[in-house]
Amino acid sequence: MGRTPPGQTRERILRFVRERLLNGRPPTVREVQQAFGFRSVQTARQHLEQLIDEGRLLKERGRARGFRLPGDEMPTVLVPLLGRVPAGRTDLAVEDLEGYLPIQSRHAADELFGLRVHGESMKGIGILPGDVVVVRRQATARSGEIVVALVGDEATVKRLRLQGERVELLPENPDFEPIVPDPGELILLGKVVEVRRTLA
Repeated sequence: MGRTPPGQTRERILRFVRERLLNGRPPTVREVQQAFGFRSVQTARQHLEQLIDEGRLLKERGRARGFRLPGDEMPTVLVPLLGRVPAGRTDLAVEDLEGYLPIQSRHAADELFGLRVHGESMKGIGILPGDVVVVRRQATARSGEIVVALVGDEATVKRLRLQGERVELLPENPDFEPIVPDPGELILLGKVVEVRRTLA
């Protein structure tokens, strides 16, 4: 059996990388090598560099998983999906890395993270169990913004209300009570900038 022409192999590699990016799991060069059974990493690297030279794939230099697709109005960055955050009564935040999310943003990847929502306290504004909130890391926010906050060792997603020295974390569901933490117990992890939902 003859060898596959290089052009056809590159098309298959491009489809593979695109699928991985759209699923939030960008590949490394070594993973491309293993997926296509190349004997050396250099062969995979040469195919990827050719796709970059052709403008069909973009690469952020110095990052093992820095591939992205061209043609976006805003650059696509890959941000970590870190476990879950309750939208209900506060509970321990789980920070296990589940994978990466492709996000169109002008913010650097290390300024953003994703959390999977559990609980129904924010359903009044359409944040439902199983949704993923994309959070921009910041230590302050304005009254009325949706935030992820750490109260002691527990995290929650709520609407922030500031009244003088008093800080309230408000639900968007009448079945839940506001959280009024002591100022020394509250750490703001960031502001929710996007909500994502996967339909079954």
